[in-house]
Amino acid sequence: MNRVVGDTFASLRVREFNILWWGSLLTFTAFFMSTVVQSIVAFELTGKNGAVGVVLLGQGVSMAILGPLGGTLADRLSKRMINVICQAAIAATFLAIGLLVAFDAVEIVFLALGSFAIGTMFAFVGPARQAWVVELVGTDLRANAVALSQVALNASRVVAPAIAGLLVSLAFVGAAGAYYVMAALYAVATLSLVLLPPSRRAAANERSVFGDLIAGFVYVRSQPRLRAMMGLFFLMIVLGLAATGAVLPGLVEHQLGRPVAEIGTLQAISAVGGLGASLFVAPLAGSRRALPVYSVLAFATGLSLILLGLAPSFLIALLPMFLFGVASGGFQTLNSAVIVLESEPGYYGRVTSLTSLAFAGFMLAGLPVGLLADAVGERATLVALGVVTVLAVAVMAPVIARAPSAAHVAARRDATRAATPTGDA
Repeated sequence: MNRVVGDTFASLRVREFNILWWGSLLTFTAFFMSTVVQSIVAFELTGKNGAVGVVLLGQGVSMAILGPLGGTLADRLSKRMINVICQAAIAATFLAIGLLVAFDAVEIVFLALGSFAIGTMFAFVGPARQAWVVELVGTDLRANAVALSQVALNASRVVAPAIAGLLVSLAFVGAAGAYYVMAALYAVATLSLVLLPPSRRAAANERSVFGDLIAGFVYVRSQPRLRAMMGLFFLMIVLGLAATGAVLPGLVEHQLGRPVAEIGTLQAISAVGGLGASLFVAPLAGSRRALPVYSVLAFATGLSLILLGLAPSFLIALLPMFLFGVASGGFQTLNSAVIVLESEPGYYGRVTSLTSLAFAGFMLAGLPVGLLADAVGERATLVALGVVTVLAVAVMAPVIARAPSAAHVAARRDATRAATPTGDA
């Protein structure tokens, strides 16, 4: 038992990663609080699923446009500097929105603009933080460290919805107070970064920033398994998170007969499952069992969306939401770890930024998915997205399993170079 626990939390024994991990937990908590609070505020302003989608759209647009650039800069600049600047800017944005809510001046357009600003910062801080994680722990622990970063994410998903729901429901706190708390969490996390050493910068090269950006796309394209995993991950995140993000408020109020604020309960149940799954799969991240478990969890994610759409009551809906948390949380943890193992160190930032595009895609999809739910109903939308997810996994999982790994690609490339005549003979 002690050995299992030691293997699961091995990278936390590295002091620098431990500090970064706790800071990440605070920022993830603030982020998932914001998804609940802004959904409640947007839905109460209009009563429409589409309004929630409009707010998500702002963040998605900025992340989609700037995500690859953020990854490129993460491979060139100080990762600590990027994290400090971007996290401070997010704290300021939460504070500004909180003041608008407090003075009853908030509108959908302001929520969307705030979401755009936060998405811009995420486009830079996400790749920089992930690449910094790998740098802090070294080669042997990199898969475990990335997996534990997902544990922090899923742990925050457990507590954040409950905290957000509680703060919004308290008359003396409300949505404005919730935004102030989120700003404070980001401020504390930013201050903790001064305890960490400056991150390493990449060696100077002759390529421009744009040239490095293109090189990142070319590198992913040259790795069959990495390319296939990116495709499936993008689809899973876009469909799964768009379904639970843009449709859940309407499902709770229109179909399940509960106040919209109770989406926090469903998200908390999902997060409990995600946290448990992340802890379970963390020791598997570098093993041969990673890909089979990864495929099963991807399939279960689609199945959970179908069951959620068919749930006849709020209490029964808790079961598919828990399954969704287990499946999607475990899938994301393994995906993040395996992608790092499939990538060369000089490309970590750019590869991570491409996975971040999936989250931008989910936010961009929030508007059409929300409009679809307004047109055909929340239940039909969830079932349709679940069916598409299941079919996609059935097609892509065998492709990923058969695709040559990064090690095989490198070995084949080296063999080709060795067999190529040098011209000296």
